[in-house]
Amino acid sequence: MVMCAIVVLAVAQNQSEKTKAQPSHKRPPYWAFSVEPTTDAWDAQAKLPVDDTRRQVPGSAAAFTLAQIGDYFNAPDWHPANHPAMPDIVAGGRKPDVIACGYCHLPNGQGRPENSSLAGLSVGYIVQQMADFKSGLRKSSEPKQRPIGMMIAFETEANEKEIEAAAEYFSGIKPIPWIRVVETKTVPKTHVAGWMLVPSDTGGMEPIGQRIIETPENLEQTELRNDAFGFIAYVPVGSIKKGKVLVTTGSAGKTIQCAICHGPDLKGHGDVPSIAGRSPSYVVRQLYDIQSGARAGVATQLMKVPVAKLTVDDMVSIAAYTASLHP
Repeated sequence: MVMCAIVVLAVAQNQSEKTKAQPSHKRPPYWAFSVEPTTDAWDAQAKLPVDDTRRQVPGSAAAFTLAQIGDYFNAPDWHPANHPAMPDIVAGGRKPDVIACGYCHLPNGQGRPENSSLAGLSVGYIVQQMADFKSGLRKSSEPKQRPIGMMIAFETEANEKEIEAAAEYFSGIKPIPWIRVVETKTVPKTHVAGWMLVPSDTGGMEPIGQRIIETPENLEQTELRNDAFGFIAYVPVGSIKKGKVLVTTGSAGKTIQCAICHGPDLKGHGDVPSIAGRSPSYVVRQLYDIQSGARAGVATQLMKVPVAKLTVDDMVSIAAYTASLHP
């Protein structure tokens, strides 16, 4: 970590005023910062119709009603044998102040496109991120992005003991391959629902352009919060190769080699997080938020120089490459 700081600060001293971090677009890319177009998903889930039918999923003996699946204070646990026993704050939160951590980030800690994977992150890193949320140093470049708003409104109410328990839990879970990356010229038409992109009911295909379209492998199972099903990320043709150059060489000064801080395999080093096999939507959001200043924690300052010259297209390529790696 000390070497990381020395290298980054040395490069920073050579940066001119023109390379100070500036947002690459006037508005964050919609496909990474998914915003519900009409209905507030929080209220929609809170008003689920009464239905006592108990749902089941393949490979699980558990059964939950829609009301239980939509309960933010009771994370549906379809596969309890696949992970350690969840602490109370992860399994049920602390009603009405703190949402169950496992509800959004899932009992297996792998997370979803609208939030983050916590599996395998260091305790220190998780604790620091919570401190940044609490202090206002970590926000979203898109004020309407509800998941970050919920983190700030609810999870910052967690006390030190609860945060430590959650951090210990997620830190002890091994990351697994969760994102299938596919280079393509065309993608299914999608829309935002549940704070992420899902296939449109009308079907059809469209050009991908310079976007990442990350969507559930199985929408029905994802809506049931079955953590046995991950996600597929469609990325532009050639983006993985371009991203590899940016990540491994810095691309002639465009950025800095990621391995300097994130480790030779990009699986993290100490409290520097892993970026291998992580949701590309999430990675783009973080790069954009750091560049815009919305994410400004103390440790994040080391990222200001690496992101300063990146365009959104560069971020797409970096995220495509890192997502394609084994976590």
